Amino acid sequence: MRQVAGRWLIPVLGGLAFLFLLVPIAYVFAYSFNDGGKANLTWQGFTWENWQNPCGAPAVCEALGNSLQISTVATIFATLLGTAIAIGLVRYRFKFNAMANMLIFLPLATPEVVLGASLLAQFLNIGADLGIGTIILAHTMFCISFVVVTVKARVASLDARMEEAAADLYASPIQAFWRITFPLLLPGIVAAALLSFAISFDDFIITNFNSGGVDTFPKFIYVAATRGIPAQANVIGSAMFIVALLIVIGGQILASRRARMLAAR
Repeated sequence: MRQVAGRWLIPVLGGLAFLFLLVPIAYVFAYSFNDGGKANLTWQGFTWENWQNPCGAPAVCEALGNSLQISTVATIFATLLGTAIAIGLVRYRFKFNAMANMLIFLPLATPEVVLGASLLAQFLNIGADLGIGTIILAHTMFCISFVVVTVKARVASLDARMEEAAADLYASPIQAFWRITFPLLLPGIVAAALLSFAISFDDFIITNFNSGGVDTFPKFIYVAATRGIPAQANVIGSAMFIVALLIVIGGQILASRRARMLAAR
């Protein structure tokens, strides 16, 4: 009896938790078709107009463009720097290695309110003008930690003997890196970049401290929530969820095909 209950209890609870997580997404998707006008608080009827004109709400596409620009640049910088740091921390031993590892994890454990306020004070002390530049610097700073943690796990799992074999075959260190190490690290680097982009695009607290008069998509949503988030914002959110879902499904399909190809050899 206990085994039967355990066999059904875990799937049922897991399914309920999964449905609970999907409820907000379903709400956003449903209200992207709402003919509610500016106050998108109650259901007024079905319409395709919001999807046909996603920039219909004032400033929504401008805020989206700012978020995409900031997230893309911050992701590139964070991925490049974080990957280099991860390789250095795993492959090399130096005097302050343990301290460097601790400092990498520090932004992950620091509350975003504290981090945002500290960065704001730093920017004001050096006389920097708040805007897209300060947001990119702030996002790059806290995204590096996520990149390092992700890529570091991948670097630690690599077999160093493969690079030694490449050196025995007269490959230079640069050739060994680009032909052996980098292809093996690439899945971890891509995962870290996607995680960094999602965190940067989604951030509100640190952005709100350091953005000045620049609006990002999360800031737009926060301000608009007091009078009802426009349906166009729900359209953009639904579209981004669909794109992210397609990327995940595509990655799983490619990984499955690669596994079958390797198994067939």
